[in-house]
Amino acid sequence: MPISYVEPVFRPPSEWRSLILQVANGCSWNNCTFCDMYTQPQKKFRAKKIDDIEAEILSVVASGQKHQRVFLADGDAMTLPFKRLKEILLLIRKHMPDVQRVSAYCLPRNIKSKSLAELYELGNLGLGIVYVGCESGDDEVLALVEKGETYDSQLDALYKLKGAGIKTSVMILNGLGGTEFSKQHALNSARLMNEAQPDYLSTLVVSFPLGQAKFAHNFKNGFQLPDQHGLFLEMQMLLENLELNNTVFRSDHASNYLSLKGTLGKDKAQLLAQVRRAIEAPEHSKLRKEWQRGL
Repeated sequence: MPISYVEPVFRPPSEWRSLILQVANGCSWNNCTFCDMYTQPQKKFRAKKIDDIEAEILSVVASGQKHQRVFLADGDAMTLPFKRLKEILLLIRKHMPDVQRVSAYCLPRNIKSKSLAELYELGNLGLGIVYVGCESGDDEVLALVEKGETYDSQLDALYKLKGAGIKTSVMILNGLGGTEFSKQHALNSARLMNEAQPDYLSTLVVSFPLGQAKFAHNFKNGFQLPDQHGLFLEMQMLLENLELNNTVFRSDHASNYLSLKGTLGKDKAQLLAQVRRAIEAPEHSKLRKEWQRGL
């Protein structure tokens, strides 16, 4: 193995063919109550030394592996300073000329310290897309899950990335507000997406593989995850209120009961029809069984 990883390592589903280059370990924020991805002791956040990154790139090259895409791990590689990100992109360009696109996870706060000119330069050096975990557009839900972001902070980051020519893939978590906040979660998430007009939008169902205790702590009335019917109603509300011009929409993660794929807005009516069919006649919809769902 040319690269030595600190496990576990996560990546977006669409990056399954990419070289995963671990330029930092863990997540610099790591306070979101719904996320257990980087909570193990070995996943404490730490940036990797640039000499070690170059050595691993050279090791990949020496192995004869060819890659057209590189994903910068871990949880929010975009937290690295502009200078370090530039160094990494220059190393990839120097040693791996076949690479056509570099991508990374990105917390909205990662963008605040970088100027538009710096982001534009990173884009020119190959940073083609970042995966932004907004999770919700509702300030109350964002506070409850300790996201450390607001509607405005997320919109500012998405605007800035768009201005720099870097594509954005945004994730919203279906069910994140529970039954109590389901409506405002759906409506304000749609409002955020309508203003931001991301290139890609995906949804997945919030899940708690290690239990709900940590997550439910902030919900004064207790947290109740919507059942399958409730999740479909929330998805219907989200879709009904989305006014997107040309956004690739995916809700096909393994956590979803119903797989949805299309482009918004041209496929809005078709996608809504699928959701309404699942609401009204779930037995006639191609839904995942409980045992088929997972992370």
